Amino acid sequence: MSIVKEFSTFIKKGNVVDLAVAVVIGTAFGKIVSAAVSDVIMPLLNTVMPQGDWRKWEVSPVHIRLGDFLGTVVDFLIVAFAIFLVTVKLLGATRRKAAPADAPPTRTCPECLETVPLAARRCRACASVLPAPAA
Repeated sequence: MSIVKEFSTFIKKGNVVDLAVAVVIGTAFGKIVSAAVSDVIMPLLNTVMPQGDWRKWEVSPVHIRLGDFLGTVVDFLIVAFAIFLVTVKLLGATRRKAAPADAPPTRTCPECLETVPLAARRCRACASVLPAPAA
C-alpha cells in the first residue's frame, strides 16, 4: 500500500477527525477562559494587589514576572476544572444512567438476598440452590 493511500485511510478514520475537532474546540475554549481571566478575574484581583496590575507584578530586580505566570496558572486551573466537569460529571452521569440497561438480567437470592445472574443455578454468596427462573 502506498504512503498516500495509508495516509488517506488514516485521515478518514473517525477518531482522527474527532481528535482534530476536539483540539479546535479546546483551543477556542482556552481563548474564552483566558479572556475571562484577563478581563474579569484579574481586574478584581488588581484592586488588592500592591502594584495594581496583576499581570505586571514582578519580583526582584531581575524582573521575574510572577504575575504573568500566576495568571497562566489560573487560566489552566479554570480550563482543567471545566474539562473535569464535562468529562467526569456530565459524561459520567450519562454513562451511569445507560449502564443498567446494558447490564445482564439478574435476580435476588431468596436466602441471602445477594444479586445473582438470572441464569445462575446456585448463589455465589451462600451456595444455596436457586429455583428455576420464572419464564
